[in-house]
Amino acid sequence: MMLSSKQVESMSLASYSQTLKTASDKKTLNTDPATLARVRTISDRLIAQVPVYRADAANWKWEVNVEKNDQVNAYCMPGGKIMVFTGLIEKLNATDDELAAVIGHEISHALREHGRERMSLAYAQQGGLALLAAVIGSKRNAATGLALGGATLGTQLFFSLPNSRTQETEADRMGLELAARAGYNPNAAVSLWTKMGQNGGKKPTEFLSSHPSDKTRIDDLTKLIPTVMPLYEQAKVGK
Repeated sequence: MMLSSKQVESMSLASYSQTLKTASDKKTLNTDPATLARVRTISDRLIAQVPVYRADAANWKWEVNVEKNDQVNAYCMPGGKIMVFTGLIEKLNATDDELAAVIGHEISHALREHGRERMSLAYAQQGGLALLAAVIGSKRNAATGLALGGATLGTQLFFSLPNSRTQETEADRMGLELAARAGYNPNAAVSLWTKMGQNGGKKPTEFLSSHPSDKTRIDDLTKLIPTVMPLYEQAKVGK
């Protein structure tokens, strides 16, 4: 980790604040009170479970907003800043359980500090590629460009993307448990990613993607569902 948690949270807060301002200026921020209340209710139940994974997260300044945006997406920035796009809800006709699967996944990224890890990785890569450029830069020819380009592609394919896929899988698994603890049906994770797979056009092969393939993701989640069902059943009894 080349950046501290405070550094990353500070940068994330600045970015989130700018996002909120831009959406507010465009009149796309929290336009539907019912949708906002729904998303915040689901998020609050998930947030209530975060101390199970890290005690300090209970003291984060959590914030949940909804942006009117056609993208099928949601995110949780370091420090607990959540944004859900209406495209995720509308295009997938997402149930509360499915929304919990997505938001739980995104919260897991924040809890595991995946954003900090990726930003640190980017800093390391920039430094390494800059050093390589300095070493071979004296030979300004096609071979030099090919070498640097090959290094960049190799870094992406064999380090950055596999690492991102590992983070996605970890967030899938942790998010599944988080949602179950909050009383949301784990089976919704499978129906969610099935809908995701049916949404949109052709996707890159898993080798060239920062995310696992839909099939890989669904197979992994399906195997894990029986292990978290007792948490879901216990949460339902406790309601």
